[in-house]
Amino acid sequence: METQALEALGGIDFSLASMFTRATIVVQAVTVLLALASFWSWTIIIDRSLALRRARRDAGMFEDAFWSGQPLDALYDRIGAKPRSEIERVFVAGMGEWRRSFDKTGALIPGARDRIDRSLDVALSRETEALGSRLTFLATTGSIAPYVGLFGTVWGIMTAFEQISIQQNTNLATVAPGIAEALVTTAIGLVAAVPAVIFYNKLTADAQRLSARLESFADEFSVILSRQIMRGQA
Repeated sequence: METQALEALGGIDFSLASMFTRATIVVQAVTVLLALASFWSWTIIIDRSLALRRARRDAGMFEDAFWSGQPLDALYDRIGAKPRSEIERVFVAGMGEWRRSFDKTGALIPGARDRIDRSLDVALSRETEALGSRLTFLATTGSIAPYVGLFGTVWGIMTAFEQISIQQNTNLATVAPGIAEALVTTAIGLVAAVPAVIFYNKLTADAQRLSARLESFADEFSVILSRQIMRGQA
């Protein structure tokens, strides 16, 4: 009897496509949902990795220009109204407010320092939020995908046991296909969750380091402008 069961198993296609086709509509829906979540996670991972790498490169290039000794007005005029990177947008926000802090006679308007600091804070908050955009999806996928996959497995096993009860046959050829189909969703759930968790942690750490770099630059830039204000008031 065991030999007959093994021979029957040999005639069953256990490829992923065949198991997906044989699965119930619930298991199929869970599989498609997890596959889409995995695809979108990798899209975010690639996009955010490239964006953060570009932001680090642009920050380094701008800092070299900023500390090169050239006049800040000349740097601001060169960047113009179209800053390309996060750190340039922070610089433009502060420098723009600095230029608006003088009246028609060239005198400094009272409260300039507070307005410049607020402009830098707003720009810094906006850029920090943009650096971490869409990373919450990775965290959600990493947390939920294994449980969604487990739900599909439980549902598939329950359906397999129902078929066993209906057929009143517990040989390996009857049990194995249903169990194998059910376990696929758990595997797909882990495939979706593990990379999402790994890259969420990595990309979040990268974004935080870059945010700290922007914050340090904003503080240094604020100090430079504060010195200019104090000289103008002296």
